[in-house]
Amino acid sequence: MSDYVTLVLAAVAAGAVNALAGGGTLLTFPALTAVVPAVVANGTSTVALLPGSIAGMWGYRREIREVKSWAWLMTLPSLVGGLVGSLLVTLLPPNVFDSLVPWLILGATLLFLFQPVVTRLMRTAHAPWPPTVLVALQLPIAVYGGYFGAGMGILVLASLAFMGLHDIHQMNGVKTVQAVLVNFVAAAEFIRAGVVHWPYAASMMAGASLGGYFGAHYGRRLNRSLVRGIVVGVGLCLSAYYFSQRFGG
Repeated sequence: MSDYVTLVLAAVAAGAVNALAGGGTLLTFPALTAVVPAVVANGTSTVALLPGSIAGMWGYRREIREVKSWAWLMTLPSLVGGLVGSLLVTLLPPNVFDSLVPWLILGATLLFLFQPVVTRLMRTAHAPWPPTVLVALQLPIAVYGGYFGAGMGILVLASLAFMGLHDIHQMNGVKTVQAVLVNFVAAAEFIRAGVVHWPYAASMMAGASLGGYFGAHYGRRLNRSLVRGIVVGVGLCLSAYYFSQRFGG
């Protein structure tokens, strides 16, 4: 029972953090690795947070209609990349993913740490790239998203900025569509491969949905920089822990 309580609380926090700043995977994945193997933790976390992504897409439905051509343009690379990334998790030996966990968490944490730099780039991008560049960029981004996922949204926002989009709400709308597509195909592969712990996933779905609702509802009252700082701090501590576990003997 204590495991369920811990995981649900992590999912509530992850849902709220995703609604405010992103990075929920950095909370759910480590909590799950305490009770299940890393590959199962990854699959379970992906499935548990999928309803929150769908809710986010619904929340941005008006903005998505305004830039639906961009969302459609990125659909195929998101689906293909998400599937490839999840297949890399399920088909490669589990020790491959285990060995990458510290690096994945550190990389995702650094993405969040340097997101203000990405924001400045979004504001200063003046020469739009051709659409083919966006498609080419989205494929490796989606592969990463299907493989682990934390920080994928920041990469999508950066690529959209250089395409000439500058309305952050429209950009977030496109980003949420791609998150749903990537996570949907990844979740389907994780379910097929049997790397989802369903009792944990079901309880965490409820927690993540609850956290996402209240995070979106009360988010305007909170300092997003503070939330991001907390996520970065947690990520750095977790990466240090996993590096010590992996290489500290």
